[in-house]
Amino acid sequence: MADNEIVARWKGFAPQLLSVLRIVAAFIFIPSGTTKLFGWPVAMPQGVTAPWFSEIWFAGVIETFGGALLLIGLCTRPIAFIAAGEMAVAYFQYHAPKAFWPSVNQGTAAALFCFIWLYVSSAGPGPWSVDAAIRSSAGSRR
Repeated sequence: MADNEIVARWKGFAPQLLSVLRIVAAFIFIPSGTTKLFGWPVAMPQGVTAPWFSEIWFAGVIETFGGALLLIGLCTRPIAFIAAGEMAVAYFQYHAPKAFWPSVNQGTAAALFCFIWLYVSSAGPGPWSVDAAIRSSAGSRR
């Protein structure tokens, strides 16, 4: 097999890998929210959960329930855009004032999630998603 054939075949996997990126990122994203809302899988400092309707509580809701929707790929574009914004706020409000570099200010995850969700909001959920199944079902009914 020629090199350009291998590259062409690999490029053909891009839609499925977009779905894998969305699923894995959401799976990692959700525990950030459950920690804030339920103290699971690890408790927040002082063993408390976020006070209801506080800024951190809203972040937990976006991360937990928005993350669950992102995991299954339902309403992906708007949810991913909201999650990207939440991560940008988290980074600039909480992490960036501590230090410039993300590895120093512990903001690496927030920065990466911001750009992953921004990409997903533009690229869509990929073929392995509820959104794709709905689109396919609507197309077959015509």
